[in-house]
Amino acid sequence: MTVEEIRNQFPALAETVYGKPLVYLDNAATAQRPLAVLEKERRLASTVNGNIHRAVHKLAIDATEEYEKTRDLVADFLNAGSREEVVFTSGTTMSINLVASCFGEAFIGEGDEVIVSVAEHHSNIVPWQLLCQRKKAVLKVLDIDEFGGLEVGTLEKLISQRTKIVAISHISNVLGLVNPVSEIVRIAHAHNIPVLVDGAQGSVHEKVDVQEMGCDFYAFSGHKVYGATGTGVLYGKKKWLDAMPPYMGGGEMIETVRFSGTTFAPVPGKFEAGTQNFNAVPTLQEALTLTRQFQEDVEVAQNEWAITQYLLDTLSADPRIHIYGVPRGTQVKIPLFSFSVEGAHHEDLALILDKMGIAVRSGQMCAEPLMDRCGVTGMLRASFAPYNTMGEAEYFVKCLNKAISMLI
Repeated sequence: MTVEEIRNQFPALAETVYGKPLVYLDNAATAQRPLAVLEKERRLASTVNGNIHRAVHKLAIDATEEYEKTRDLVADFLNAGSREEVVFTSGTTMSINLVASCFGEAFIGEGDEVIVSVAEHHSNIVPWQLLCQRKKAVLKVLDIDEFGGLEVGTLEKLISQRTKIVAISHISNVLGLVNPVSEIVRIAHAHNIPVLVDGAQGSVHEKVDVQEMGCDFYAFSGHKVYGATGTGVLYGKKKWLDAMPPYMGGGEMIETVRFSGTTFAPVPGKFEAGTQNFNAVPTLQEALTLTRQFQEDVEVAQNEWAITQYLLDTLSADPRIHIYGVPRGTQVKIPLFSFSVEGAHHEDLALILDKMGIAVRSGQMCAEPLMDRCGVTGMLRASFAPYNTMGEAEYFVKCLNKAISMLI
């Protein structure tokens, strides 16, 4: 697919901002949605609006079929061992909270340990902190090197007999570096420690095979892979899901309910209490089909590689700019650039760029410990998707230079 063919599928990209064409470079936060997703959600809400798994009328049957068909597609997208290993959630945050709560309840006690990295999103830090506070457990932190790469060589030293789980991001939402998750899984599994992978960015940019990766849990959000907001996925190995208690109680997650005691539905139903987001979850069919097309398309890969190299070379050559997350050796960097400019506040830069039609992210990007580690209060981030063009990258650099000149 050419970039022009891709852009034609995303109506938001034709919008203007302050009289200028929109250049949307905040894709790491939320990707724009294609017509196929927008139309799917509208059609389901209009014509197949029946509560799933319950009634026997036609609308409920059709809605249930759409919802469960999505589970099959997600299982294929991740190469899960079975469809029962796919749990639908509201997003990556809920998926990680579910594991922290349920795995923690079953397997973590006082004095036990959880390992995360300093580069994690708050959603892969705070749930574990809350768990450790409840259980009087210990949160240990894997550091990064001066270029932003995880210091995987020190993981063995962090692991002890009390370590119960490692939770790590596939790709940092700040650094944009693809982490060696398979190596991390190998090290952890050598000590019989399960691994959760935050795939919020990884599911977008990398072809995910959870069986090849070997991870025990993998979480991602629909709105970052061109799907509807309020949708997400938790993959979990069935042995863990079976052993974990439910996250919430309510309808549909039960087998029998008696005042003398309740038994629970088999997975994944045990973790899908209440009325699910049945108008939005099926949009993952169109969204993930498109995501996989992007991941496998040679022209898309060439365009993203060209943009990544152009921005790496251009931003690195500017002495005013400091980039965080620089690939070393064979390490892969996605087209995501977080940086600071000496003498210019990141939010001021973002506001000026906005007036030029460019949408970027500024601030801590839900990664305050990483900001502290890098010695800054915040950064500016430009993150690209397959629908962004080299012309937009060049325009971004031109406008950034103008913004910097206005501030310093």
